[in-house]
Amino acid sequence: MKSGPTSRRRSNVASLPSGTVTFLFTDIEGSTRLWETQREAMTSALARHDALLRQCIEAHGGYVVKTLGDGIHAVFVTASNALQAALAAQQALRAESWSEHAQLRVRMALHTGTAELREGDYYGPTLNRAARLMGIGHGGQTLLSAATYDLCSDLLPPGVSLKPLGEYSLKDLARPETVFQLCHRDLPQAFPPLKTLLAPMDADTPSIAVLPFVNMSRDEENEYFADGLAEELLNVLSKIRGLRVASRTSAFSFKGTKVDIPTVAQKLNVATVLEGSVRKVGKRVRITAQLVQVATDSHLWSGTYDRDLEDIFAVQDDIAQSVVQELQATLLGEKADVSASAAVKAELQAAAKGRGENAKAYALYLQGRFVADRITREDVAKGIGYFREALELDPGYALAWAELSRAHLNEAGYSWAPLDDGFGKARMAAERALELEPDLAEAYVALGLVQMNYDWDWQRADASFRRALALAPGNAEVLRGAAILAGTLGRNEEAVALARRAVALDPLSMSAHRSLGARCLGAGLLDEAAAVVKKAIEFSPQGGLLHAWLGRVHLAQGRIEEAREAFETEVIGYYYLQGLALVAHAQDREAESDSALSQLIDKHAQESAYQVAEVYAYRGEKDLAFQWFERAYAQRDPGLSSIKSNALLRNLHDDPRWRPFLEKMRLAT
Repeated sequence: MKSGPTSRRRSNVASLPSGTVTFLFTDIEGSTRLWETQREAMTSALARHDALLRQCIEAHGGYVVKTLGDGIHAVFVTASNALQAALAAQQALRAESWSEHAQLRVRMALHTGTAELREGDYYGPTLNRAARLMGIGHGGQTLLSAATYDLCSDLLPPGVSLKPLGEYSLKDLARPETVFQLCHRDLPQAFPPLKTLLAPMDADTPSIAVLPFVNMSRDEENEYFADGLAEELLNVLSKIRGLRVASRTSAFSFKGTKVDIPTVAQKLNVATVLEGSVRKVGKRVRITAQLVQVATDSHLWSGTYDRDLEDIFAVQDDIAQSVVQELQATLLGEKADVSASAAVKAELQAAAKGRGENAKAYALYLQGRFVADRITREDVAKGIGYFREALELDPGYALAWAELSRAHLNEAGYSWAPLDDGFGKARMAAERALELEPDLAEAYVALGLVQMNYDWDWQRADASFRRALALAPGNAEVLRGAAILAGTLGRNEEAVALARRAVALDPLSMSAHRSLGARCLGAGLLDEAAAVVKKAIEFSPQGGLLHAWLGRVHLAQGRIEEAREAFETEVIGYYYLQGLALVAHAQDREAESDSALSQLIDKHAQESAYQVAEVYAYRGEKDLAFQWFERAYAQRDPGLSSIKSNALLRNLHDDPRWRPFLEKMRLAT
């Protein structure tokens, strides 16, 4: 239950329409947090919100049925009037000068149907569907059901269009809904994926982990081929809707271990495991694979393939199709007939988009991924070389272009290449991948990272990640990137939800836990932040940034001595020095803070301008903080993307230079 007012007024019972009507539901996004932290500002804002919405509803022939919490339930005789009222309300809300402490973003939904009017209130499935439809939207977004769309599409006001978003399941409703978004030049049009993508994962959903295939070849250098084959199968399966696939980082953490299958399944929270082996000799390859149901310790399916290397794509397709069909038949009870087989085949073909057709290029691509994933300067450079060789053989290999983009992103992100050069090459490769395959999630992620970390073009980055999520909602890397962007834009609740989903899919991943910790810190969920960062440290005690993040969490908690212990353990030099400067100031040891800050500047000014600015902001030295912000801006420092939700910068929020700098970063809204 929201913590604002519970009920305010109701329309005259006698005037409410009956029969076929159109319902409008509204809700203020993030209102629980606003009521808890900004009650006075929220009280004033809510009164203005009510007045604006009531005025727009009544001006277009609507009736306010009732108001509950911060939401309004209204009804209209015609769908076109309801749409015009929603448009007017969103325009009025967007034009309003809200308090800095209570910036209201309202989500709305319209649905048309027959409802029962009884004792001044409405009942029935039409009402429920309207409420559920609103629940999947975002602040500032207005959604329409197919029924409302059909009645409005030929009667749209000037400048209005209705954008199809696809078919979605709504909570507790059996029939899915085709959803449309109200678009107008006065309103934002780029939003995150509808929240059905973030719904809690159903325990009954078929789940699988793909373990690294065992390399049975005499040549250990062929290990890349065994790993790559398993990873390609994992990536394809993760794009199949209705199937939950443990992410690669967690599944591959068991490589080379003797952990038994039940333990693997328990740690990854899956019901089935796909394992196999690969023997590669010259141009011949022998692949065995078996799908194990953990609860019964039985094989649902197994297969052996002796093929020429040129047939590797057909083998992958056959394994993936067999796995999906067995899971659907065994766990969901679906009949494995010809039509079901054709449907699975079509879905797998869509999921496999972007791969090449040249077996030699495929082998080079797998080698590139194998070495580039080690994330060292030398290995990333080697990976780039392999990807380029693959693309010389197969210039139309969209996935290889996407992986090349990712490698260039790592070069730029780790300062192993000049920012302009690294991000420029990453952009070119991602765009080439999308030219070849417009529905390639991996390419949208790469492009979104360029747009977010280098261009600071948040709207385009949001659109890229939104498209990637729509294409691959079960991909943990996609979810992490979308979570970082949501946090950058101040959408903290969404950021945490996305990051939690990434951890659920990648439960043994250090980076997934570290990312969730950062998102929780930005949202003020300090206990959860501490717990997940500590979990990340269990996975990788010497992992970079982990102890620095834990130190920041402890600073926010006021546990200063624990913060010092964490910062003193950080392995990245400039975060170690920054942490010492922060915690020494918190302990009133200013000489020690000055010394650590001086070392940070002397040794790392080129790559840590943003970190220097954070220290000055935390110490309340505002002039110096803004000087270093400008330096970071000139250097295109990726750290600036976190400025909006950074707790270390709160001393600057009342400075007259703060909002202009946010506007400069295009983060003021």
